[in-house]
Amino acid sequence: MPATAFRITDLRDLDAAFTIREKVFVEGQGVPATLENDLHDRTDARHYLARTDDGTPAGAARWRETENGVKLERFAVLESFRNQEVGATILHAVLADVRAELPDAEVYLNAQLRAVPFYERHGFRKEGEMFEEANIQHYKMVLE
Repeated sequence: MPATAFRITDLRDLDAAFTIREKVFVEGQGVPATLENDLHDRTDARHYLARTDDGTPAGAARWRETENGVKLERFAVLESFRNQEVGATILHAVLADVRAELPDAEVYLNAQLRAVPFYERHGFRKEGEMFEEANIQHYKMVLE
């Protein structure tokens, strides 16, 4: 089921993105809601939503500028839409916008251990040691 992803400009789409993140991170992985929702959501983050061809919200993500470059965050795909290229669709939409806005910035993310192979397939490499965030193992990854 192909999907399209886009930068969110509508509050209803933002609500859909937050709902996806809550299902994936809070309900699915036990991340405390207070960690999952932070001040960046309402201030400096740019948000994205993926919808299937029939309009069903399937995935979400955000990115923001930090002192270290551009950080990709909160990539979430609903379980029923995983392994259908939804994550890749969101990642490509985000990276296209990042390159247009900040072409020279370093792009990085903190990938959950099980997502490392996905990001490696899309040009990221691990940097540094594994660490824990919200009781989930992660690696910092940088876009080559």
